[in-house]
Amino acid sequence: MAIAIRKQDEIEKLRRANRIVGETLEYLKESVKPGMTLKEIDAMGEEFLRSKGAKPSFKGLYGFPAAVCTSLNEVIIHGIPDDTEVKEGDILGLDIGSELEGWYGDAAVTIPIGGIGEEDQRLIACAKDALYHAIDIIRPGMRFKELSLELENFIRSRGFTPLLNFCGHGIGRKPHEEPEIPNYLEHGSPKSGPKIKNGMVFCLEPMICQKNGTPKILDDKWSVVCEDGLRGSHYEHTVAIVGNRAEILSKP
Repeated sequence: MAIAIRKQDEIEKLRRANRIVGETLEYLKESVKPGMTLKEIDAMGEEFLRSKGAKPSFKGLYGFPAAVCTSLNEVIIHGIPDDTEVKEGDILGLDIGSELEGWYGDAAVTIPIGGIGEEDQRLIACAKDALYHAIDIIRPGMRFKELSLELENFIRSRGFTPLLNFCGHGIGRKPHEEPEIPNYLEHGSPKSGPKIKNGMVFCLEPMICQKNGTPKILDDKWSVVCEDGLRGSHYEHTVAIVGNRAEILSKP
């Protein structure tokens, strides 16, 4: 399937859907406190998202039961909200999707719950910094595989490793479109595969493990952890290639 090239008015529609995601994440970052349950956090996120006129696109997507992926500590992505209370020293990944007038938004952050240790600070910073490094260097003509290699090299330079078998993705009229964008190089040379072009819109989402990037899916069939059993982190933005650079659409 070809990678869609979006017109300016389509990018504006995607920007509106994504801005709501960014606003919802900002609201949750400011609101989440120790003692809240993951279900309460999910309900807060859904209510805020709907108050802005959007629908929670994750709810029911592929059977996912909630509006917000709440990925606590060792869970890196796709955590299902339950009655677990967050506590001081935890780290929590929040991944949210929106749908507004047939266009989709998607972004994620990992946040500290109260004070956290230095290693957890480094873990969160790796995901965030890898994301912004990738956004900074994107230019039309660069291949997606080159971008994947840049992400991998950045993550490994910080002493961490990317989660395998999960990736960033295109987005538009569907929540997941072409291309797939792993956080590591796979299948051949970085000088192969499709090139980034003006008008493309996609999600970049570094997913960080500490030692072993092999994924393991828990018994709930959704929560993804690393085989090493250690804490992970996750950051994501939706970007559009406009004027020969990557512009973040999912800013609040």
